[in-house]
This record gives sequence, structure tokens and C-alpha cells, in this order.
Amino acid sequence: MMAYRIVGNMIELNCCKYAFGCKEFLQHSRSMTTSKRVQDRSEKKRVHDLEIVIEKWKIISKVLFLMEVLKKEPEQIISVRSLDQYRRQINLPKPHKMSDFIRKSPKLFDLYKDQKGVLWCGMTKEAEDLVAEEERLLEQHSDKAAEHVTRLIMMSVDKRLPLDKIAHFRRDFGLPYDFRTSWVKKYPQHFRVVESEDEIEYLELVSWNPAWAVTELEKKANGANGDIPPTPGLLSLPFPLKFPPNFKKVYRYGGKIDHFQKREYLSPYADARGFKAGSLEFDKRAVAIMHEVLSFTIEKRLVTDHLTHFRWELVMPQKLMRLLLKHFGIFYVSERGKRFSVFLTEAYDGAELIEKCPLILWKEKVQKLIGYRGRKRKIETFEDLTDMEDTSLFEMESENENFDEELERSEVIDGLGDGLLADDVEMDVGEICNAYKENKPS
Repeated sequence: MMAYRIVGNMIELNCCKYAFGCKEFLQHSRSMTTSKRVQDRSEKKRVHDLEIVIEKWKIISKVLFLMEVLKKEPEQIISVRSLDQYRRQINLPKPHKMSDFIRKSPKLFDLYKDQKGVLWCGMTKEAEDLVAEEERLLEQHSDKAAEHVTRLIMMSVDKRLPLDKIAHFRRDFGLPYDFRTSWVKKYPQHFRVVESEDEIEYLELVSWNPAWAVTELEKKANGANGDIPPTPGLLSLPFPLKFPPNFKKVYRYGGKIDHFQKREYLSPYADARGFKAGSLEFDKRAVAIMHEVLSFTIEKRLVTDHLTHFRWELVMPQKLMRLLLKHFGIFYVSERGKRFSVFLTEAYDGAELIEKCPLILWKEKVQKLIGYRGRKRKIETFEDLTDMEDTSLFEMESENENFDEELERSEVIDGLGDGLLADDVEMDVGEICNAYKENKPS
């Protein structure tokens, strides 16, 4: 057994003389810095524009979920009592009424009672037209989504990924609602569904496409007509950096950043078997993988636990969250709400996505219809988030990200605990220096 006590800023560990059979544990101490929550550490580095993005999509995610529920109903109507089973998914605790939540968006949802007095919910004509439009857009986006899913599999160490894990990316990659049942069978030239001995379904690569084994960074650097290497290998391309205005002093560390940017790293599509974890090259390759995956998403952002799900398959470090926070010029991590999100900073100009695909423009159409009739809902600053009236039902954190699958959250807690608190790291500007230092030979 082991006990400890804190003395000043030191922590003393005492063990029974039989514990582990070694005397070294009897008198062991180490320095311990004052630990803080991730939220406290990153408060001074908060990018308000990107926090506004999170607030906007927190609201719309609840409405899109309800539209998905209605779409799956045979007549696209459902009793309000039946909607109670989805309270957890949209995080609508009692005593809040489901009917009050629905009434917040009268341009999208209708409420009416039948002859027995049962309250029903359906979509307005405008909402039905939007659902039909989304189906057309998903169909048009299907080939590009297939490319991104294939490239994700190509980055994996075994050239296959669990279907359940890919399903977490359904909305992020713009995959259709029938992703698991029909869509995965539409591209037999790229991938196929296989079942393991323990009855886990995988999406397995069918054929390697050299043209798709080129990163988005390489495409931008070399242009559309750049040479395609026969085999992915070492890269030395720098990552685009975008710092918030209040981080101008970061450029005092420009030499360290330049050193990191010039360091060679293994392509995300190269074979990473046997790659040494913990090395600087290993970490930089992980940055390249996260950059590539975020580039595949339609919003250029992801819930962080969607990335941590793939640590083993994509050969990424256990302390993935710590890596994301260190490289805040490349990524930005928002801790608003119960689930953290990571942005690709280069893809945003303030709170606006620079390149908006049709699916993003469709979401913006839906967003304009959320709220009381005739009331324009526009969020531009943090003050707008608190000044908006009658938004309590919308601002409660949604737990739903995928309607078809129950999402796992334990890995996010893992990543934070192992990657941040255990290392006693204060995430200030000086952290960049330590992040980019070369290992000194012992």
C-alpha cells in the first residue's frame, strides 16, 4: 500500500516496507507544480471568434437532431410524449417541457393535437424542403466523402478501421444517413465491410490509390499538377500558423517555431509500424495526421474524442490532447461545454469558415430559421450570447453528436488526465519553447 502527504509544494510518498519489495519507495519525493483545470489554463488564450462558432452549432445541433428523428418516422410526425425518450440526446432535463423546446422554432416545427388530445410534432413545409435539399447535397457530396473515408483508412496501420468509429465522423465528413446500411456498399472499388472473429465490423481498404496518398499540405504547396511520389515518405512542409492578436509576443520564440517547422516527418500515409513513440518526429507526424483529418471535415473542426478514438489505428500518442494544446498556432481547442472541440485555425477568418461547402451553407439556412417567429438570431460577440432573451432551452449543452451511435466519452477524460495534469504543464507561451526543443543526447 502507498500513502502520500503534501508538504508545501512537495509531495511525499510513503510505502509499506513490503510494497513492491524495494526500499527506494520509502523516501521518495518530487516537485509538484500547482495544477489547474484545462479550462483555467487556456482561459487567457481563448479565441472568442471560435468560441462563438461553438455556441452557434450547440444550438443548431439540437434542432438537426430533432429533424433527424422526424425524418425517420414513417409519416414524419411523432407524438411529443414519444420525444421524451430523446431528452438525454438533446440534454433537456426536467422540468423543461419538450413542447416548449419545439415552440422555439415555429418556422421549422408544427405542433397540433388530435381528437384525443394527444400533442403531435411535425415539420413545416419549409423544413421538409430543407430536408429534401440536404438529401440532394449529401448525394452530390458522396464521392468526395468516399475519398476522405478511403484516405482515412489508408492512413491506418492495418488499412482497416472499425465501422463504429468511422460512424462518429458521419456528420463531420458529410456522410449520408444510410452510411452503415447502404452507403458503405456503394464503393466496392475503394473499401469493403469485413467482420472479425470477435464479430466487430471493419471497413477495409480494397485498393491503394497513390493519388490519394498526398496530403492536403502537399497539394497546396505543389499545386494540382504536382508530382505524385510512388511511395509516401519523409516530408518537410511547414504547417500554416495563425495566432490570436493577443499572442503577438509568441513571435519572440520564432527561432524555436522555425526549427519545428523545418524538421522532417513521416507522411501520414507512410507505414508507421515500429515508429518510436515519444520522439520529436513521432509527435510531428501526429500533428500531420490531425491536420489531415481536420482537413477532411466539412467544418474543419472535430470533437476531440473523435480523434482520440483513433490513437491506436493511426499510431498517435496517448497524450493527444496535450499535443493539440501545445500547437495552438496550428490548432485551437475550445473547452466550452461537456465535450472539447478542436479547430484547424488556418481554415477560419474570425468566426467565419473561409471555404464553405454546400452542406455548410445549408446548415446556415437552417440556423436562420431557429428562434421565435420574426426574430432574427445573430451571434457576433460574447455579449450576444448572454444578452439573447429566452434562450435557456437552446443553450443547454447537447450530448448528441451521432443519432445512430452511442458515443464514448471516457477517452477524452483519459487524454486530459494523462496528457495535461500528470505533466504539471502550465500552457503559456513559453510552452512552445519546450515543445520544439530537440532531445539532448544522454
